[in-house]
Amino acid sequence: MKKRRKWLPLGISLVLLLLFGLSQFYAYIMKDQWNERSEAKEIARARAGLTEISKAQKSVWDENAIYWVLTGKNDAGTEMMVWVRFTREGQPAGGENDLYAEELSKGTSEAQIRDIIADQLPGITIKRLLPGVYNGEYAWQLFYKKDGRFYYSFYRFTDGSAIGEGYSLPNR
Repeated sequence: MKKRRKWLPLGISLVLLLLFGLSQFYAYIMKDQWNERSEAKEIARARAGLTEISKAQKSVWDENAIYWVLTGKNDAGTEMMVWVRFTREGQPAGGENDLYAEELSKGTSEAQIRDIIADQLPGITIKRLLPGVYNGEYAWQLFYKKDGRFYYSFYRFTDGSAIGEGYSLPNR
């Protein structure tokens, strides 16, 4: 009985040490992503006038188009979307096209694009819908499943119209 009491604290200590190690590893892996998001938020606050940020999403379609898209409100309480471009190294891109801000009322909100998608593609299962950039246009990126296959489609942020035919992913 004394041996069991001896091993119990040791076992609990090992489990706690393992959990602590896993949490530290996760923080180490995510640190760059969290720093990028924080930097995108600061840029959006300073240059686009966002005072309240409700959502921050990273969009990567090709190697040269890495964007953080932030949704929030400005001083006047107007809903805004802000695209902040980053380099592959995780730094703000700088230059002319490094930031684009638009009022949601002048574009297509997530709820509106979901309605458009439901009308155009009935019976699909949306896996992911996020704002991004596609071929130089600010767009909504849709990843969905239909009849056992996966697809990507893109819709313009400005009016919700489809961009191209989209992509079908090959079956395994």
